[in-house]
Amino acid sequence: MLLIFPAALVGARLLFVALHWNVFAHDRMRIWSTSEGGAALYGGLVLSFLLSLALHWMIRLPLGRFWDAVAVAMLVGMIFTRTGCALQGCCAGRPSRSWIAFPMPDVHGVWRRRLPFPLFEVGVAALTLAVSVRFLGKSPGGCLFLGALAMYAGGRWLFEPAREKVDRFRGWSVHRMISVVLIVVGLGGLLLVHALRSAVATVAH
Repeated sequence: MLLIFPAALVGARLLFVALHWNVFAHDRMRIWSTSEGGAALYGGLVLSFLLSLALHWMIRLPLGRFWDAVAVAMLVGMIFTRTGCALQGCCAGRPSRSWIAFPMPDVHGVWRRRLPFPLFEVGVAALTLAVSVRFLGKSPGGCLFLGALAMYAGGRWLFEPAREKVDRFRGWSVHRMISVVLIVVGLGGLLLVHALRSAVATVAH
């Protein structure tokens, strides 16, 4: 995990920069500036997963079990980091008069009644963690990760419109599109593992 952590940070930053290239294209020295923050979780997930494939080959990591452990660590970390986001105002929710909205700051320190998007993600991460460990903790390697991937992506898809600023590509929400892909990958992977186990059991009998 320590070896892939830098890749996760780089990937998260690169996706953020790509989504806001109109800003960074005119001042490329800001791309790696850490004073402004700015990272996208999905970018870190993809790059760190690709690096883990090389590590799996080099040091014989059990890839499925490794990513089961990573999923637990990421979800626990997300609970704390998204709480920090709520306090600092990054990833702020959109202004709303809904009964679930309450005064919160944005990244510029502007307080308004907002939908608590970071706290929605805290809830998604906590629920995903609890369900994954309870029902997939003793499943074959990789199942916990695949299940958690699908559940978190489903929650992110559901709550993405609550963000104040939704990154879009040709009118489509980028993170919603990525979420759909991850839901398909997670559920498809679980079905594949189940099918392979059934096939092996049939051959064995």
